[in-house]
Amino acid sequence: MPIDPAVAIGADLGETSFSWSSSDVLLYHLGIGAGADPVDATELRYTYERDLRVLPTFATVAATMHETEPPQVSLPGVEIDLAKVVHGKQEIVAHRPLPAEGKATARGRIADVHDKGKAAVILQETEVTDEAGEPLWTARSAIFARGEGGFGGDRGPSEAVELPDREPDWTVDTPTLPQQALLYRLCGDRNPLHIDPEFARGAGFDAPILHGLCTYGMVAKAVTDTVLDGDPDRVASWSARFAGIVLPGETLRTRIWRDGDRYLVTTQTVERDAPALADAVLTAR
Repeated sequence: MPIDPAVAIGADLGETSFSWSSSDVLLYHLGIGAGADPVDATELRYTYERDLRVLPTFATVAATMHETEPPQVSLPGVEIDLAKVVHGKQEIVAHRPLPAEGKATARGRIADVHDKGKAAVILQETEVTDEAGEPLWTARSAIFARGEGGFGGDRGPSEAVELPDREPDWTVDTPTLPQQALLYRLCGDRNPLHIDPEFARGAGFDAPILHGLCTYGMVAKAVTDTVLDGDPDRVASWSARFAGIVLPGETLRTRIWRDGDRYLVTTQTVERDAPALADAVLTAR
């Protein structure tokens, strides 16, 4: 049985120590489209080591930045073929602005496993602390495993975000490059789904698709630049559900509604008018 909920739920994933440098942060920011205007003062916050500020979504790659092997979905009670897996949801809570370089320790656990019938959703939570043991960020993710449901588990709660019944306060278009996935994979995600046409077809896609976490970072940057004056230090949290695929080269259209210190967000592709991110919320510090 690929998933054994009795073993998986609550399983301790252990500790991982890691470090990162300003070069890692600069590469990540380039991977999510920073620097399109290389002389713009806001873009230089992301792309120049002088006064470098870190978008909290860097937390999604900080521990695996230098990985060169494809990821494996091998966890306590969980053994799943990578071709069956897509990212379902991601949340980062930044307990304070992320430093441009540092050392940290991550401790993870499997928070829950939901049974969606034809698929399973595995929820993970990771707490990250600095060298002094002070909290840096909390990461929560959900991976969607097609064909692995039906084991009689809980379906899980509905977490839909209700959008205001009015036009968005901002609409932002963000182009992606045809080679966006080729650049982003250098941030440690070597899943062949994003580069290998044959693997992508075997996984049910017509062509390699953009990393969901690349879209996640690009939209977080677009919202930060639009509503927070391009200051990543003001981002307290960012969560989003992956509602559909993005093909490299497509344009992301992001709609934003202000709700107090929260910004409610939805993103779709312009060319296919297809959903990309949904139930997304950015909270300002």
